[in-house]
Amino acid sequence: MRAAVRAVRLLLTLLELLLRFALLWMRCGGRISRIERALWLHASCRRVTSRLGMQVVAEGTAPQRGLVVSNHLSYLDILFFATLGPCVFVSKSEVRSWPLFGLLAACGGTIFVERGQSSVLASVSTRMREAFAAGLPVVLFPEGTSTDGSHVLPFFPALFEAALKAEEPITAAAIAYHADDATEAELCYFGDITFGPHLLFALGRRGIRARITYLSSEPAYPDRRIAARQTRQWVMEQRMKGIRGN
Repeated sequence: MRAAVRAVRLLLTLLELLLRFALLWMRCGGRISRIERALWLHASCRRVTSRLGMQVVAEGTAPQRGLVVSNHLSYLDILFFATLGPCVFVSKSEVRSWPLFGLLAACGGTIFVERGQSSVLASVSTRMREAFAAGLPVVLFPEGTSTDGSHVLPFFPALFEAALKAEEPITAAAIAYHADDATEAELCYFGDITFGPHLLFALGRRGIRARITYLSSEPAYPDRRIAARQTRQWVMEQRMKGIRGN
């Protein structure tokens, strides 16, 4: 019953948010800036988490610019990161096909990447640098896919280059899930799990909370491979601290 009620609430909220975006689009004459899209996505995600009774807690300070790299647990990661502040996401192209969520991501200015096509990396890097120039943080999940939270996959270094060339700070972040009646792994969306049933399961859980821990310093990395390796190491350490703490 809880899942059904929240599903209806989520559907109505998403439709409301898309209507708000349509009104914004008309006011701007169809030319919505990156900043306006990011602000709309931030306000939208705050509304969704509030109406679904989800909580997001930040440890450390969410950066106001530069590249943010994080481990990846599910589609909920985008919702939780955007709740904390305006930002631009880099995401796999499959997200675009998700019911309503894909449209929400596209309207919010998400930069979509076609996996396995190295020829598009230059275009993606250009769009990332445009977001940097607009003063917006760019959130990247460099594992390339989501996991069950039991490990952190190697970080692909290619898209770190955009931040290094733009001389933007790179901030590592570690995200973790908690719920009153589910394990973190049950909330993760990975492997062959089907989107619809998983979403209904998540909507039925009590007390879903996300904790996002940010690296407090902004170390300078000499190249993208070292940046990918060192940020991943920090994320793994934070994840292990969380597991021991629980």
